[in-house]
Amino acid sequence: MLKTNAAPILRTVKAQRGSHLRCKGWRQESILRMLENNLENAESAENLVVYGGIGKAARNWESFHAIVEALKNLENDETLAIQAGMPVAIFKTHRLAPRVVMGNTNVIKADWPMFYGLLAKNLTTYSSYTAGPWQYIGSQGVVEGTFETLALVADEHFGGDLAGRIFFTAGLGGMGRSQPFAMGMHGGVTVCVEVREEIIDQRIASGYADMRVDSLKEAITLAEEAKKERRALSIIVSGNMCDVLEEAVSLEWKPDIVTEMCPCHDPYALIASGLAPRDAVDLRTQNPDEYMARSRATMLRMVKSLNILMDRGSVVFEYGTFIRKECVDAGMPKEEAYRFPGCIVRYVRPLFFQGRGPFRWTCISGEKSDQVRLDKLALDLFPDDELVQRWIPKASKLPLEGLPARVCFLGFGQRKAFGLAVNELVRTGEISGPVAFARDNLDCGSIANPAFETEGMLDGSDAISDWPYINALLNVAAMADLVAIQANGTMGISAHTGVTMIADGTDEAALRLEACLTTDSGIGVVRHAQAGYPMARKVARGEGPLTNEAIKIPLWWTAEATFGPK
Repeated sequence: MLKTNAAPILRTVKAQRGSHLRCKGWRQESILRMLENNLENAESAENLVVYGGIGKAARNWESFHAIVEALKNLENDETLAIQAGMPVAIFKTHRLAPRVVMGNTNVIKADWPMFYGLLAKNLTTYSSYTAGPWQYIGSQGVVEGTFETLALVADEHFGGDLAGRIFFTAGLGGMGRSQPFAMGMHGGVTVCVEVREEIIDQRIASGYADMRVDSLKEAITLAEEAKKERRALSIIVSGNMCDVLEEAVSLEWKPDIVTEMCPCHDPYALIASGLAPRDAVDLRTQNPDEYMARSRATMLRMVKSLNILMDRGSVVFEYGTFIRKECVDAGMPKEEAYRFPGCIVRYVRPLFFQGRGPFRWTCISGEKSDQVRLDKLALDLFPDDELVQRWIPKASKLPLEGLPARVCFLGFGQRKAFGLAVNELVRTGEISGPVAFARDNLDCGSIANPAFETEGMLDGSDAISDWPYINALLNVAAMADLVAIQANGTMGISAHTGVTMIADGTDEAALRLEACLTTDSGIGVVRHAQAGYPMARKVARGEGPLTNEAIKIPLWWTAEATFGPK
C-alpha cells in the first residue's frame, strides 16, 4: 500500500474468501467481494483500471475506500447510490430494494475531448461494460464470447470446423488476450499482433499464446505450416496492427478470418502508427489534438486494409472495437467504413432471439469445489443444449482468476431454472457460500448501440435507446441486488445496463431470482420480437427451443398505426 497525502493507494486487491461476514448481510458482502474481485483481476489495480486501458471500478481511491466503508455499514433496508464511480448517497428504502444503484458515464452529447475534460475535473469516470458495475471475472467472460463467435463463423463459412484455419487479429489487452486462447480451443491457428512488449511477455508467460516472432513473414510461414497439419498454434507478432495489416496486403496473404481488438473505442488509448507506446503517452499528454489526428489516421488505414482483405476472400468483421464508427467520425464515408459487418448483426444476434448472452456466476465463497458443483448442475439441467454441453467441459479446464466463476450463454427460462437450483444448493449447504449472478452489458436486451450491438435491426430501431432503460427499470422492480445504467463502450452513442443478483439460500433470494432472472433476459426476447424477428416471437409465445414459458405481449409493433383522424 502506497501512502499519499489523500487516500491510500492499494497496489493489489484480493477478494475476501470464506464465511466471514464483514457487512450486515450477504447481499452487501457479495457485492463488496465482486468489487474486490474486479480489482484482483485488474489490468492496473493501483490505478483502479480493470480492463480496456481506462475502464475503472471506482472514480478514484477516495471513492473506492468510501464505497467499501459504505457497503460494510449498509443496512438491509438501505440503498447506496453511485454516480460514475463515486458513492454519493445512502437512502433508506426497503429489504427487497436493490442494495446498490448506479449511473455511470452518462454524458449528454458526449465526445472524447468533452469526456476527457470532465474526467480532468473529477466529474466522471469511464466504467466500460463490467468494470464500473463490478461484474468482471477475468478473461473467461471474453474467452467464451470469442469462442462462441468463432463457432458461429465456423458454422457459416467453414462447415463448423476451424482446424486448419488461420485467424489474423490484434490486441492482447484484458479483453483481447482471449482471442488466441479461444481459437486454440477450436483447434485453429492464430496470428495476433501486439505493440506492447511487456504485454507480449505476460501473455506468453501465462499461456495465452504459444510463441512470439518479430516479423509477419515468419508468422505466416509458421501459421501456414500449422494450417496444413491442422495443428493448433498461436503466434504473437510484435508490431502495430496498422502497419502489419498493410504488410499483409502487400504480401497478398489471405488469412481465413480477420478482425482486431485494439482500443479503437478510445482514440487516445490506441497506439498510433509510428509511435512507440512510451512516445504515444508523451504525445497524448503534450498535444492531445495532434494525437487524436494521428490515431484516427491510423484507424483509417486499418479499415482500408481490412476492406482489401475482405475483397480478397477473407472473412472480416468488427469485434466491438468501434473502429468503423471512429472512422466515420474521422471523415470516412459510412458506406466505406461499414463495408465489413459487425459480428453481432452478422453472426451473434440469433442467440439473442432465445434470450441467450454472456450470463455468468461467481462463487462468493472462493471455493473451487462450488464452481465444480455448479458446472455439473448446468450440465445436468440442460442435457439437450449443445451449446452448454460443448462449452462447460472446455471451460472447466480454464485457470482460476480471482473468485471461481463461470460464464455460459444460458437463455430465457434457463437462467431462472439455474438460479433457483443454485439457491437451493446454497440453502442445503451443498455449496459453501452465496453465488452472484451477472452478465456482460452486451446481453440480449441490455444495450442500444447503433454502431455495433443494435446495428442493422430488422425494424430500423438501431438507435432506439428505450430498451436498456426498460431493462434497468424492470430489474429494479424485480428486486435485483445491483442495477447500473451506463453510456460508454464508444462515446456518445450507446446506452446499456448492468445487473447483479445474489443467491444466498433464503426464500427471499428465491423470490428475487425468480423475478429478475425472468425480466433481465425476457425483455431482450421482447426487444427482438417487437422488431419482427420470427424466432424471438416464437420464444415470446412459449414455443422456443429452450423453454415453454411465454411472455405476455399487449400489442405487437407494426409500421402502420392509427395516430388520429385524417
